[in-house]
Amino acid sequence: MAAHRGAPPRDWDQVSQSVADVYFPHELTPIGPGSRPRLTLQTLDLGPVLLGYVGWGADIAIDCDYPGAYEVNIPLTGHFVSQTRRGSMTSVSGQAAVFRADSACRITHWDATCTVLGVKFDRTWLDLEAERVLGSDPVRVAGVLPDQLDLDRGGGEDWRRLVNSLASHLRRPSLFAGSPVVSEQLAGAVAAGFLLTSCPDLGTGSPARPRTVSRVVDAVRDDPARPWTVADMAVLGGTTVRRLQEGFQEWIGCSPMEHLTTVRLQRAKTDLESRTSHSVSDVAANWGFSSPSRFAAAFRRRYGLSPSEFRRYHRHGGSH
Repeated sequence: MAAHRGAPPRDWDQVSQSVADVYFPHELTPIGPGSRPRLTLQTLDLGPVLLGYVGWGADIAIDCDYPGAYEVNIPLTGHFVSQTRRGSMTSVSGQAAVFRADSACRITHWDATCTVLGVKFDRTWLDLEAERVLGSDPVRVAGVLPDQLDLDRGGGEDWRRLVNSLASHLRRPSLFAGSPVVSEQLAGAVAAGFLLTSCPDLGTGSPARPRTVSRVVDAVRDDPARPWTVADMAVLGGTTVRRLQEGFQEWIGCSPMEHLTTVRLQRAKTDLESRTSHSVSDVAANWGFSSPSRFAAAFRRRYGLSPSEFRRYHRHGGSH
């Protein structure tokens, strides 16, 4: 986790360097005489994916090259205007501007009220994820990426909800500290959602055959505590994420990750029914849940009781 700390930078050079240290080198130009920066900068580092709030507090123009990484900027307030291959493009709330790796870009006007939620993907890593998620080569993916995404409907809305849920924790410096497995899973989810939303015509085809689905189902049941991502499952099944998801919906009636959660909950329920001394937190960790609170919420949705309530009920002779 990184965030702006201490006294805020008072001049534009300091502000520019603070953002460059986290995101990209750039050339920043204040618009209008006498403007002063009021920097907003908070980030969450998931390894190959970086999420963060960025706002300048003044009208600016900015030139970037995005070396070695893709960038997606989602305005939360205000607007910015960028130059694309097709001309000038304005992005406001509900839209995301997509900037390609190693490609020069100019934002001609980032207005003073604009704060964005920025999502930065390491290029090499996202290219590999594109092969796993879409079954498509990175050159083709880069060629079809849109300049702008609609985040108010369909897959775009789902992806926005995902990144917003992560961004809501930006003020917690210890979030996921020392938990690379959790960070890896979250990064994979952010990437898969972005790729499936951005490239809807790639990775399509016939749903996975029952044998492919069965292979993944068996592997999950054999090792549900493994830090599975849907991309891992697709590789195991020898298919793409989209095809695997379609296959699971057709043959299992749920998504691959929903199936994983169900298996984990079943194993956790068995542990809670036993008379072991493991705490609820231990049970959650043993079966791959990222936090006791997430485990408790999922358990209650499925069984109607919290894990602690279920354990007490069972130990007093009840059944559920």
